[in-house]
Amino acid sequence: MQIDRAFEDRLTEIEAYLSFLEGVEVEARSGPPRLGANGALITTQQQRILYSGVFLQLYNLVESTVVRCVDCVTQAAIASGIWLPGDFTTELRQEWVRVVARTHIDTNYDSRLRSAIDLCEHLVSALPMSGFKMEKGGGGNWDDDAIEKIVTRLGFRLSVERSVYSGIKRPIRDDLGPLRLVREMRNKLAHGSISFAECGENITVSELHDLTNRTTDYLREVVRAFSNYIDDHGFLIEAKRPVRGSA
Repeated sequence: MQIDRAFEDRLTEIEAYLSFLEGVEVEARSGPPRLGANGALITTQQQRILYSGVFLQLYNLVESTVVRCVDCVTQAAIASGIWLPGDFTTELRQEWVRVVARTHIDTNYDSRLRSAIDLCEHLVSALPMSGFKMEKGGGGNWDDDAIEKIVTRLGFRLSVERSVYSGIKRPIRDDLGPLRLVREMRNKLAHGSISFAECGENITVSELHDLTNRTTDYLREVVRAFSNYIDDHGFLIEAKRPVRGSA
């Protein structure tokens, strides 16, 4: 999937940023770090603000990864232009009905009627599934629980290596695992509950590396699971699944 490249590109940005922070932290051991030989000093407050940026970057990586994975499923489902709604699993067909009939949106009587008619005409005309983009929800609230829930909605199992699963569930701070901590800190920053300096307080670059490694190890497993689901045509009922590599 193209998601692999997008994921690695964004991860490279985070790793470059962490490398910069590492350099700042090393310099800080000998006193306030300076920008260049005679440049401005980096204060403790500024250093903490820089550290807080990692939480924003990691959340960006989490949300973009999940959104791209789910979009790849719906793109694969309509790519051939030949599969009918009845060819899909109950779970994916339910998501399609949710979008076409707009059952997840509060609308007036006329809008509901038009949506119902559109769905009925699609079925009566035996048209292939098209124009479908699954409603993902979770905006601002993506963590491992939310990811597991959307995988369940799609009807497949997220199999994660035991050590990776343990790492993503093991608390880092305030009884929160990596993804929950990233989500929590990102939302507190977004809603103004804490300042950037407060967010970056009492944390080291080594701890930020650990947070990043545990998060990205889990996301790689998520990408792999979605890739297998798509390659195996897991969104189709078994009778309609082509032999892998033939479609």
